Amino acid sequence: MARPIWTGTLSFGLLNVPIRLMSGERRNDLHFRMLDQRDNTPVRYERVNAETGDEVPWKEIVKAFEYQKGNYVVLEEEDIRHAASDAHETVEIDTFVDGKEISPAYYEKPYVLVPAKKAEKGYVLLRETLKKTGKVGIGRVVIRTKEYLAAVYPQDDALLLNLLRYASEIVDVGEYALPDKAASDYRISSREMDMAVDLINSMSGKWKPTDYRDEFREKLRKAIEKRLKSKGVTATVDDEDERTPENATTNVVDFMALLKKSIGAKERTPAKKTAAKKAPAKKTAKKAAAKKTPARKAPAKRRRAS
Repeated sequence: MARPIWTGTLSFGLLNVPIRLMSGERRNDLHFRMLDQRDNTPVRYERVNAETGDEVPWKEIVKAFEYQKGNYVVLEEEDIRHAASDAHETVEIDTFVDGKEISPAYYEKPYVLVPAKKAEKGYVLLRETLKKTGKVGIGRVVIRTKEYLAAVYPQDDALLLNLLRYASEIVDVGEYALPDKAASDYRISSREMDMAVDLINSMSGKWKPTDYRDEFREKLRKAIEKRLKSKGVTATVDDEDERTPENATTNVVDFMALLKKSIGAKERTPAKKTAAKKAPAKKTAKKAAAKKTPARKAPAKRRRAS
C-alpha cells in the first residue's frame, strides 16, 4: 500500500480533521538506462567541477542563484525551508469559491486526502457540504519544503487536493495571434455551424476514462517483453504508523458548537506543529549557518552553479 506524503490535519474554521496526504496519480512511464553500445555497460551521469573535471560529492554541492552573469548568492537549506509556511503538516483552507470559476488551466497535480481513524465525521461533513454548495476550498499546503496554492474538492467518496498554478504561471492567451472576430467574419455560414453542431452531437457520449489506454506504452511494453531475458522483482513496504493530532476534530467532538463558533469568530485554529508526523526524509544538506549568507562574487574560474 502507498505511503502518505505526510500525516496531519485539514483545517477549516475551528475544525481540524486528521488526514493523510496521499498521491493521486500513478506514473506509468517506462524508464530507460543509457548503455555504451560497445559492451552494453551502463553510462553514469556524474556531477563534475566545470573547471577541474573532478567529480563533486553530493555533500559538497550547494544551491545558488545567479543574480548577475557569473555572480552567485549561495542559499542554505534553512533559507528555503523558512520561505514556506510553518504549517508543514496542515492544509489550511482560507476561503471557498464556486468550483466553476476555476479554469482547468490552474489545476496541476492531484492528491487524495484520506481521513485518519475516528475522523470520518469531519471528513464526510466537509465532503457533503462541498457537494451541496458546489464550492471548492482554497488554501495552502507545504509539500516537502515548498509551499503551494491548493484546491480541495469532493469526488465520489473522496476529498481531493489539487495543487494550483499561480496566475503568474498561466500564459495570457492574448499574447498570441488568435482569430478574435465573429464567425461570420471568417465566412462561416449558419448552415456550416449547424452541421458542425450535428456532428459533435452525433459523436458525443459520457466521459469514461477507462475507455482510453496508453497504446504507445502497451506496444513498447510488448517490444520489451520480446527482448527480456530476466525478470525484475518487486518489494513491499509496511504502512506508516498513524497518530491522531491532539487538537483534531474526531467523531466524538461537538461539531455544531465548533461550526457556530467558526461562523461567529470567522477565525481558524491552526493545528499544533507537534501533533503531526512527517514521513522521514533524506538529509540533503549540512546544518544551516547561524548568520545569513551574504551575496558573493563567484571566482573567475566558476561559470555556472552546480
